[in-house]
Amino acid sequence: MTIWLVVSILALILSPLAWLRPSHKQSVQMSLRLEGRRMGLAMQLAPQQWPHWLGRHAPDPCPQYHRGRSKGQTDTWCYWQVSPGVWLNQWREPCEDPRVLAQLTRLPESAFKVEAGTQMIALYWSERGEKTVLQDIAQVLEALA
Repeated sequence: MTIWLVVSILALILSPLAWLRPSHKQSVQMSLRLEGRRMGLAMQLAPQQWPHWLGRHAPDPCPQYHRGRSKGQTDTWCYWQVSPGVWLNQWREPCEDPRVLAQLTRLPESAFKVEAGTQMIALYWSERGEKTVLQDIAQVLEALA
């Protein structure tokens, strides 16, 4: 009886330590984020107001992977993926730039938005997939930067 009492007290004392251990999903996200850093991408959780017509549930805040753009890049644009391979701008017009569209079609369906400013290019996605998906994302961002 004394042994069971000691074991139960020890379990009660040590149980909060299990809460400190990251979940499997958190471990996968962290490894993706570290791999992205190795590839030259920066990551942050960015608050977003998604358009009502997007049609799928996007997280808020959403993980944003970004990198700096080359000097001389002055074009700015923003596209949302409404279904796999279909990219629309804020007026729901499809992407017509063949250079941009060729790169956007390489992105996974878990990507929500890609936007380019004069200083950086950013991708918002749900961090679902393997490291090969992250490699594709890094290549697309590098090509568009």
